[in-house]
Amino acid sequence: MRSFLIALLSILSLGAAISQAPVTGIVLDQNDHLLIGAQVYWVDGAGTLTDSNGRFIIDAHHDGMHQLVARFVGYKPDTLTVGPDFECTYYLKPLGDLEAVEIVEQRDGVFISNLNTIKTETITQVELRKAACCDLAGCFETQTTVQPQVTNVITNAKELRILGLSGVYNQILVDGLPMIQGLTYTYGLSGIPGTLVDNIHVSKGANSVVQGYESMVGQINVETKDPQETDRLYLNGYINNFGERHLNANVVAKRGKWSNLTTLHTVQPAGVVDRDGDRFMDLPRLTRYMVFNRTHYGNDDQKGLFSRMNVRFMNERRIGGQVNFDPEKHLEDTEVYGQQVLIEQPEISTRTGYRFNDRTQLVFLASAFAHAQDAWFGTVHFDAMQKNAYANLQIEHNYGETHSFKAGVSYRHLTLSETIDFSERLDRTYDGRYVRVENIPGMFAENTAGFFNNRLTWIAGVRVDQHNVFGSITTPRSLLKYDLSENTSVRASAGFGWRTVNLFSENNLLMIGARDVAITEELRPETSWNYGANFTHNFSGDKASGFFTLDYYRTVFGNQIFPDYDVSPDLAIVGNFTGTAISEGFQAEVSVRLFKRLELKSGYNYLYVYREMNGERVLLPFNAMHKVVNTFSYKPSNEKWHVDANIHSYGRQRLPGTASNPEEHRRPDFSEPYTVVSVQWTSIFKRFECYAGVENVFDFRQLRPIISWEDPFSRYFDTSSVWGPTRGREIYLGVRFTM
Repeated sequence: MRSFLIALLSILSLGAAISQAPVTGIVLDQNDHLLIGAQVYWVDGAGTLTDSNGRFIIDAHHDGMHQLVARFVGYKPDTLTVGPDFECTYYLKPLGDLEAVEIVEQRDGVFISNLNTIKTETITQVELRKAACCDLAGCFETQTTVQPQVTNVITNAKELRILGLSGVYNQILVDGLPMIQGLTYTYGLSGIPGTLVDNIHVSKGANSVVQGYESMVGQINVETKDPQETDRLYLNGYINNFGERHLNANVVAKRGKWSNLTTLHTVQPAGVVDRDGDRFMDLPRLTRYMVFNRTHYGNDDQKGLFSRMNVRFMNERRIGGQVNFDPEKHLEDTEVYGQQVLIEQPEISTRTGYRFNDRTQLVFLASAFAHAQDAWFGTVHFDAMQKNAYANLQIEHNYGETHSFKAGVSYRHLTLSETIDFSERLDRTYDGRYVRVENIPGMFAENTAGFFNNRLTWIAGVRVDQHNVFGSITTPRSLLKYDLSENTSVRASAGFGWRTVNLFSENNLLMIGARDVAITEELRPETSWNYGANFTHNFSGDKASGFFTLDYYRTVFGNQIFPDYDVSPDLAIVGNFTGTAISEGFQAEVSVRLFKRLELKSGYNYLYVYREMNGERVLLPFNAMHKVVNTFSYKPSNEKWHVDANIHSYGRQRLPGTASNPEEHRRPDFSEPYTVVSVQWTSIFKRFECYAGVENVFDFRQLRPIISWEDPFSRYFDTSSVWGPTRGREIYLGVRFTM
């Protein structure tokens, strides 16, 4: 608590030390709407623009009182006589009745804003339409920063990796709220259809403490579509060559200050496919039904009350395993191997607040969900229930163009009950009931301050959380941005992060293979420090626009929990690792749009993720040290069609050790390098878009990835050596309708 108070006083002192000499203010229209990008300038001197909150800050005129002009396109300019330390408000009047003018500009698929102190890569709907994007995990097919990784080849469970580390070290938010964690981590990504996603914001390294303590290596914030801005009706249908079908419908209704979006989503299962003849299905048979509703009241950039509420329910069934597996007949069977996962998940969340004026608002965020999972992995039965609740109350105050202060309190609750039993007598000892209850109240403060005419921006934040088992944990973070020019900036960050482990739900491979599990000690929270720096340059012109970025991040773990599969083929050892465990990541990326028709992007990622064991550096498995992503998009001047392609090249990856297995059940220590090419064609009509694509054009596959597939009930059965695509070429066809 003492460290929190010291840090809090430092932040408050920083805010108090900011000079009040400049002139500050806000520019509004007569309806109190913010005018963003308005010009504010001295009659005979320098000027500036209003920011995303309609606010500005400008150095006081050297002559004391002087005339300051505010101007915005379509409005009459206004002039005030002001002096140092003035706070002024402009209300601009329209020029008069103007004919409607339609301004059309092509939205970038991916951009990095120079305004954000934290380097944030924003993926827009333009980019999401360049691939099928059936679910959230499929929304990163054209990205370098985030790597979707299969964690269970039989049920096609996936995670999103940043900096070569497991997806559990990323904080995944939905509309700014923690909706994917614990049991929902394994299958929650695929439960969000791509048609519901508006924007995705990806940031690496340390992030704001406002959202919590869990973003150890990065943060992914998924924004669902806003009913105030999206199409009134959106329909999407998709089918692939395996027979899997997706249907989506978004419907919007508006009235006064109210707006509402309702989304319906379903997936119907593919047929039974086994191309490599190992008698296992190449992809699971998936059935899903989801309904989602988002309601808005008011607007958070206007005075008064505003509110957003999301409600969602999902029901899902996944069936995988041998081609003749029938869950109605073969559950608990030792003759036919199969896996079945049944999921039900209701959830609700809200962001409600009150804006007192143009500088201060009070915001309440809350969410709750329940997740019931009934799963069979061969003869292992996994029955689990999780209940989560989250609440956050914060005050936000802006006291300058880039100066702001946030402080608040939060509370998290988790109840997780997992029951594991074996239908047949097995040489395993980890059956039983595992129950965790967490209650974590916390408080936080964060200040954003600008210096040197706002060329330097500093975010300093700290939070303290009181865990009911592990006690008080302090999380400090600091982020800096310096603008070398209007379009060029450098950033640096450092911060602490921690998380508690949900062992079986986050590591379902433990239950799938034939290994026993040895938990050697009480598992403590995982902790790490992350340090990073990056350089970003945006450029624009009549013929070319885009960005170039370089970054380097280093994560040093204080405690890490990663099951050790290398000691024995019969055993996975789980314990706290407090030795040296480090992830280093370097990324270079350039994106160019030429003549507003041709887009090219190329990114290179270098990852070095290791532990020091017995004086040697041991690479963690399933991390390609070298990865290259190239994308290509072309749209002609008539904009009637566009073609998009991406090429992913992966270097070799270390695999779990199998040297102690009999020769027929061994795998190489490293995978082979490989490249995957995907392409999509989209034809655009007035209200329709038809798209067709091929993923993995050249049909690269890792053949027969399952060890001991001939005898899935033997002691050597193992699915943990999957490092590449297993289903091969996928051809799909889809149609979109908007109104």
